[in-house]
Amino acid sequence: MAVFQHVLVTTDFSPVSARAVEVACELACDLGARLTVLHVCEVPGFSGTGPIAYDLVTPRVAEAQASLDELLAPARQRCPSASGLVKVGAAAEAILSVAGEIGADLVVLGTHGRRGVRHALLGSVAERVVRLCPAPVLTVRGRGAG
Repeated sequence: MAVFQHVLVTTDFSPVSARAVEVACELACDLGARLTVLHVCEVPGFSGTGPIAYDLVTPRVAEAQASLDELLAPARQRCPSASGLVKVGAAAEAILSVAGEIGADLVVLGTHGRRGVRHALLGSVAERVVRLCPAPVLTVRGRGAG
């Protein structure tokens, strides 16, 4: 059985992500692993390589950081080593990048389970991460998801 030392969990602050954070926190606590909670701010038109109006990014990042701090407060009661990160960019690419940077050996993320046209139009962050991440990936459906 694999022993995980650093768990990365992603959140978009949805109920599905909240469930993923619960699962990741429980795993990290049970295994004595570090826990990092990541939120990626996707800013339309931002590729991370060119100039962008500063005022488009700053308010989103500040709001995301406040939401992440609020989410982390109860998680830290169970898992005191829990930390949070906010990144700007495309979600799947940022998740993969952060997983490598922090040496995550397990990635946990919520999946909305979109199918058909919605999946084709919106794509799937979870699918891309599962396909490209060198570490194991645990996908979590929300409670009551079909």
